Amino acid sequence: MTGRLLGSGRSADVYEIDEAWVLRRDRDGWGDAAAEGAVMTYVREHGYPVPRVRPSGSRTDLVLERLSGPTMLAALLAGEMGAAEGGALLASLLRRLHAVPGRDPAAHGSRILHLDLHPDNVMLTPDGPRVIDWTNAEDGPPGLDWAMSAVILAQVAVGELPVARELLAALLADPGELTEEGLAEALRRRAANPTMSRREVELLGAAEELIRTLM
Repeated sequence: MTGRLLGSGRSADVYEIDEAWVLRRDRDGWGDAAAEGAVMTYVREHGYPVPRVRPSGSRTDLVLERLSGPTMLAALLAGEMGAAEGGALLASLLRRLHAVPGRDPAAHGSRILHLDLHPDNVMLTPDGPRVIDWTNAEDGPPGLDWAMSAVILAQVAVGELPVARELLAALLADPGELTEEGLAEALRRRAANPTMSRREVELLGAAEELIRTLM
């Protein structure tokens, strides 16, 4: 039995379990809760700020620590956080993640990538930021992670949320390991993402152009 619905995203719903835990359920059956939980546990063991997880016994259900506080997106829209601060925080979270040792010692330069790190996936808790939604996580080159965050922000910036342009500019003021190869792959993946609307895919060309003007 699940408790009350707390929120819904593109592909998952979050339900209350109790005061300490929530259950995130994948609606479409695409996710792998065990694999996602393993990634989160691994980066948490290396000091990265993610919620605690516990086994659910289901491929589509992930039991997570219940967090309090707004998302970074909500804080930005409410004027409680400035774009410069938000962009710097995203850059810091990417750098911290890529400082975590890769899971395969033989894969030189490979790190864990979040691949969906944007303001709506950062919770601003009383104990600091926590990164959520590791559904897309995989191992690979850090440049792809930087590029994916930039493309996501740029799509929104050229679409409907002007503050995203300021946030993107702040992120790209510290471009980290953003590479041409990473940008090309991020654009390809976003275009092939089945959760993208036709309009969002159409914005990718303008998004790329914006990124290049700010790099």
